[in-house]
Amino acid sequence: MTEWWILGSALLAAAVIGCLVVGWLLVKRPLEVWAWGSRWSLVRAGLKKVIVQSPVGPQAAFVGGSGPVLVLLHGVTHQAGTWARVVPSLVKRYTLVIPDLAGHGESAPRTGLIQTSEIFGGLEAVIARQAQGQPVTLVGNSLGAWMAMVLAHRHPDWVERVIAVNGGALGGWNMRVNLVPKTREETRETMAQLMDASSPAVPNNVLDDMARRSESSPMARMLAAASSMEAWILTEDQLRALRMPVRLVWGVSDGLFPLDYAKRMVAVLPDVELIPIERCGHVPQQEAPDRFKTALSQALGEGTAPTKEGN
Repeated sequence: MTEWWILGSALLAAAVIGCLVVGWLLVKRPLEVWAWGSRWSLVRAGLKKVIVQSPVGPQAAFVGGSGPVLVLLHGVTHQAGTWARVVPSLVKRYTLVIPDLAGHGESAPRTGLIQTSEIFGGLEAVIARQAQGQPVTLVGNSLGAWMAMVLAHRHPDWVERVIAVNGGALGGWNMRVNLVPKTREETRETMAQLMDASSPAVPNNVLDDMARRSESSPMARMLAAASSMEAWILTEDQLRALRMPVRLVWGVSDGLFPLDYAKRMVAVLPDVELIPIERCGHVPQQEAPDRFKTALSQALGEGTAPTKEGN
């Protein structure tokens, strides 16, 4: 009886400690909890994490499903789990390849500056390994949209279609948004510019965690190597030369890449459709996942026929 009482007490103590740790993480480190949960959701949806060797070090990616290859590319400071809320519907129709871009998630480099060439080189290695010569559709948000267009420019035979979500490779985006906020109030202002005013407010503990991580974030590490970015910006003539379909899915409340930026690309891309998402900001797959899935279906050619104007 004494042994059972001791065992039961130990298990109860472990459970209490576990609850306290989880509670502390939820309050003090919510971004880590979210990252873990979102990546676990990818596994639950049937994807498997793989490691691809590249010239810039090991790159992590989640792969699974069946059908045409759909590559989902996240934005800066995010990781593969940003797509968790749209993956369950896509994995039934597509082979998904969802990398952690270089310097993000579990992909090298884990510390130090992040050069644009490293992000592109890591992406090249993942697609070459996972697509195995099959043309892919690239769906990229923000930084991911930029890399998708550069890949389409440099390897047009690799790419069947590009879907750019609130981002692109054309210069002239709004760098007046503070992308490395250091306090709760600065972070609140940044998020207000990246989200629609009607969306739920970001909780204070999340704002605090974002500010705490800001100076060591992938965004800060990329901005410290900002001189490496210029060579990867495409000109209007280079965009004009893209022959695959390009679809622009756009949260119209985005203060970083406003709708006018998308319209500049519409003016030069030869095969383009602009698909706006009202009451939505910079990261539609998180802010408005149901409406994003509808827009993505149209961009993939599963909906109505495309038009040049898009609105």
